[in-house]
Amino acid sequence: MPKITKRMAKSHADVDARKLHSLDEAVKLVKERANAKFDETIEISMNLGVDPKYPDQQVRGVCSLPNGTGKSLRVAVFAKGPKAEEAKKAGADIVGEQDLFETINGGKIEFDRLIATPDLMALVGRLGKVLGPRGLMPNPKVGTVTMDVAKAVKDSKGGAVEFRVEKAGIIHAGIGKASFSEEALRQNAKAFVDAVAKAKPSGAKGTFIKKVALSSTMGPGVRIEPASAH
Repeated sequence: MPKITKRMAKSHADVDARKLHSLDEAVKLVKERANAKFDETIEISMNLGVDPKYPDQQVRGVCSLPNGTGKSLRVAVFAKGPKAEEAKKAGADIVGEQDLFETINGGKIEFDRLIATPDLMALVGRLGKVLGPRGLMPNPKVGTVTMDVAKAVKDSKGGAVEFRVEKAGIIHAGIGKASFSEEALRQNAKAFVDAVAKAKPSGAKGTFIKKVALSSTMGPGVRIEPASAH
């Protein structure tokens, strides 16, 4: 169990874990209490009314945050010929085919997101055991299997965040940094909640978005009234 420092104890003080706040209040509280010696990540967590073990209750998608994530992603692309050149010009960090396959298959993964053109997915598919557990397998649902590699690279570099529901029906993602303005964090939070709401699966019954909370890396979780978040 992590040691509770004086700074952490102070940031957690006077935050009622049960109280529901408006999005504006939550952003203010979380930002005020992000007082670590580094630029803390602001994370959103959502409890959804789904059971992911059923195929028609899967929730997956991508959201372009209007103000970016504050994090620089390294992007790798499986592409060849003109598409490889497009990817390089768009700012991809690594571009390749068989050479990239060998590198990844050897356990060397020096990227945060992987994009592939459809014609190379047969090759990429052979890396399922390496990429799957890390959540790096390209998927057309989140725009990482595409012929428009330039757009995919720019979106990834510009603040596109992938999301996928976990076993307990929870989704979480980093939506910015403590150094962001309150307005920038509000806009990013709303964009993310809206994207998840639009990804509601056909099998979801009853209330879809049950709980929403905001926190910083070292700070307390602050619950949000779901209706105020989108």
